[in-house]
Amino acid sequence: MTEGSQHLDREEQELAERHSVPNALVIHEIIRQEGEDELERTNLALALSGLAAGLSMGFSFLTEALLQAGLPKSVWQHTVASLGYSVGFILVVLARQQLFTESTLTAVLPVITRRNRRTMLAAARLWVIVLAANLVGTWIFALLVHVPGIFSPETSAAMRTLAVEAVPPVFFGTLLRAFFAGWLIALMVWILPSARSARLLTVMVVTYLVALAHLSHVIAGSAEAAYGVLSGTGTLGQYFGNFLAPTLIGNIIGGVVMVSVLNHGSIAPEIRGERKPIT
Repeated sequence: MTEGSQHLDREEQELAERHSVPNALVIHEIIRQEGEDELERTNLALALSGLAAGLSMGFSFLTEALLQAGLPKSVWQHTVASLGYSVGFILVVLARQQLFTESTLTAVLPVITRRNRRTMLAAARLWVIVLAANLVGTWIFALLVHVPGIFSPETSAAMRTLAVEAVPPVFFGTLLRAFFAGWLIALMVWILPSARSARLLTVMVVTYLVALAHLSHVIAGSAEAAYGVLSGTGTLGQYFGNFLAPTLIGNIIGGVVMVSVLNHGSIAPEIRGERKPIT
């Protein structure tokens, strides 16, 4: 206990500890250990969890389209319809499924903590498997919702509109929007250990902001872009060149640099046991 807590009895001190927010070092350790566990998972386990996450993320696309189709054309249509974007992320987080953009933090912290070849290779293996499985899941979802007669013409039209918006023609603009999205999603993962009962609200707020600002997320956007290819509003070349490449690069830079590296660097001295004592 610190000097300032000596006026409390033992029971009050324990109560204060239970209600205190974890400090940055504790949050780092929680996420790092989660990352260590992920790095130990088998290829099949990662692939199946990643596939499930890709399928779940498709519901962000579908729910946003359903809301957009059900709302009148107005200046606030996008503001309200963007709420649907959170659905896929909520499903992934609550179901503990493997999402690529989360691993820009969870899989990276063990790498920059250990700094050895074995951990780097394990993280690379996880990234490749999870990204591939996520993308396959989004394509399967796009195929399913593209089946004629399942949804109303209005919903199908809304999905086509979202598909076109997901593949803008400017490479650098998409990369920059993806940078902010990767930053926000990795920051969300950093916040979750201290969010406790507000986990659901945290996911909703952060992902709503991603949709509201038209930011680019490589997995959520893949379902939209894949639907565009299937519906004829886009091509495979546009999917890979205008969407996947810039969005993937931007998400990785945003998550790794702005959250993993900065947050690790801020507590690196404490990890090395160089905490400055209070005098």
